[in-house]
Amino acid sequence: MADSNLLSDHEGVRDTGIDVIVVGAGFGGIACAVECKRKGHRVVVVEKVGELKQLGDVLSLGTNAGRIVARWGLHEKLASISAQARQIHIHDCLGGLIQTQHLSWPLFGAYSYNGHRAHLHQVLFEHAQSLGIEIRLGQQVVEYWEDEASGKAGVRIQSGESLEADVVVGADGVKSLARKFVIGYHDSPKPSGYAIYRAWFDAEEHGIKTDPLTEFLAVREDQVYVWIGKNVHFIACNSQRGKTICWLLTHKDDAAVDGEWSFPGKIEDVLDIVKDWDPRCAAVISKAPSCIDWKLLIHDPLPTWVSKSGRVVLIGDAAHPFLPSSGQGASQAVEDGLTLAITLRLAGKDNIPLGTRTWESIRYQRVRDAQMMGESTRDKWHGARAGDTGESFELPMPEWLMGFDAEAHAYAVYDGIARSIGVDGYHPPTLREAHQSPKP
Repeated sequence: MADSNLLSDHEGVRDTGIDVIVVGAGFGGIACAVECKRKGHRVVVVEKVGELKQLGDVLSLGTNAGRIVARWGLHEKLASISAQARQIHIHDCLGGLIQTQHLSWPLFGAYSYNGHRAHLHQVLFEHAQSLGIEIRLGQQVVEYWEDEASGKAGVRIQSGESLEADVVVGADGVKSLARKFVIGYHDSPKPSGYAIYRAWFDAEEHGIKTDPLTEFLAVREDQVYVWIGKNVHFIACNSQRGKTICWLLTHKDDAAVDGEWSFPGKIEDVLDIVKDWDPRCAAVISKAPSCIDWKLLIHDPLPTWVSKSGRVVLIGDAAHPFLPSSGQGASQAVEDGLTLAITLRLAGKDNIPLGTRTWESIRYQRVRDAQMMGESTRDKWHGARAGDTGESFELPMPEWLMGFDAEAHAYAVYDGIARSIGVDGYHPPTLREAHQSPKP
């Protein structure tokens, strides 16, 4: 790999000599690559798609991830394409106001960035390129390997080319090939019992402003409206000073899924779900020119995110897919990448397995707690009844999650965890019962 004598880009940190291959250029993969560069590692990213596409809709980088990307100098760029609502208006299914949740920015000293997935990703992607990180598009990985004797790991590309490094990071998403290599078996996702219809469209082009039932979203201030009821919640929001609209409807869905889980949806099917709800819901839904029907799948927690010899690791959705109600999928992937870059640096080139296993220990329980909070929010909203009120229905933003500084935490706990692994040996992680109190 290139740049063997360069300093990292911000602290004069010298090259560690650690070669890293990141497979996947999503949020987690790009964050890992950027932080590896910043921590002095030599990194290359391989991504199967040949070009970036304007796919998807709304995505949130919470304040826990926001503080990380702000340190890269990206606050202004991200803020210019993000929504920063000051309130969340939460209603029952008939339109009665349950709670107005007031938001104050910055929160815990940082900002969140909520916008179109493709636009946010492009900012991070271009930042990685600006650092000189090699990103090889159109390179599909077909095989992972590691060799304990040589202390190396690598991948084979569909073209037949092989790449070798000290550590390989599988950031290859929900359909991860790296996952099977790491855990030794094919882990199939299973239905969560829910699906989500989602849409993103231009407000003016589709008549949001001219309809009395939808004009509440045509204002220049960023708005978030939520309706909650039995087994359903509906979110409608605007961004870019009212220029774009996004809506998402989560509902019960037990349909079997084989292979793909994202399909073109039918607006009439969405309207049928809210036929007896506040008429504003149907009005907003009907404005969308199209929607996506996305079946929500889940995985049981994997027994490990680190391969047998400790040189292939899983991050982001490859390790721990999140439900949308958590709002933390991309944020936890960013935390993964940052923390791994730090533990590799602290372990050093001669102790890569110690670095990856310490990373896993730092991340494993925190990720599970964040996942469970998303499920509890959904369950609370889906139990709401007409006439309910109170702050208990607010979208939770606890300090243990949103105020977390993953960088400071990794530096603070590394020595103790690494020392324990050195003395007692490595053991696959275990989970304690998730709860909502502050995490150490």
